Amino acid sequence: MRLDHEEESRNVEDRRRSGSYGGGGKISMGTLMMLWPIIRPLLRSKFGLLVIGAGVLAYMAGFNPLSLLGMGGVSSHPVNKAKEEKQAVFIKKVLKSTEDIWTQLLPKYGLRYKKPVLVLYRGYTHSGCGGAQSQMGPFYCPVDKKVYLDLSFFDELARRHNAPGDFAQAYVLAHEIGHHVQDLAGTLDKVQRIKQQWGGNSRRANALQVKVELQADCYAGVWGHYAQKQFNMLEPGDLEEALNAASAIGDDTLQKEATGRVRPDAFTHGSSAQRVTWFRRGFESGDLRQCNTFK
Repeated sequence: MRLDHEEESRNVEDRRRSGSYGGGGKISMGTLMMLWPIIRPLLRSKFGLLVIGAGVLAYMAGFNPLSLLGMGGVSSHPVNKAKEEKQAVFIKKVLKSTEDIWTQLLPKYGLRYKKPVLVLYRGYTHSGCGGAQSQMGPFYCPVDKKVYLDLSFFDELARRHNAPGDFAQAYVLAHEIGHHVQDLAGTLDKVQRIKQQWGGNSRRANALQVKVELQADCYAGVWGHYAQKQFNMLEPGDLEEALNAASAIGDDTLQKEATGRVRPDAFTHGSSAQRVTWFRRGFESGDLRQCNTFK
């Protein structure tokens, strides 16, 4: 992608240097509440108090105690700071391009674009939707209107899912911004109300969530359409990178890798073929009306 001369977005909250908890390097009350079932028994013995003391000292020394509980994720590993900073600059430029495009495009559909905030973090942080862990992957939280991203996900995307490339990374962010567009359009709220009416019917809820995710893929494609048209940022092979990423994180592909079999009733994001199809539809049409996955 050609982004050398593009601006970086200022709507970024960088928590990577504030410890694995976010919020200025201090452990928040939310974190303490979440860890309380673990801390409480330790307070009853001298050994437990020693463990707590060791955890506090480790935290003050810059180590993430949550990584010992499986909450530090990939980011608990040594960080290549130079590489990560380059990724951070790149993703901020991609975010700026989404802001420019959606600000211009949405009024044509009767909506006004309100820019979301991108939260960069390592390992673990808090969101308006609960705890954010690197294992969860990037996600959009409609409660606080923020996208949460641990940059180590891109290493996982390339190494574990064999989907490298800068436009693959841009697609991931554009998909989450697609959820923000859905939020502005009222789609996420409508879907949530329907799920509540269905109660515990997980199969129907999963099928509905697939439609939500495929529409976000289509919206990511719409962004890609105008990113090329307006900024001429795509290079040979970029589109293939995005399509490869969409295919690599399809539910059927991930299920095969994890269990060796496919369960369509457990899909929550759509099959590889579906994700590729809807991203391509948005990319080729540049029209939100072509992204109605709910028909």
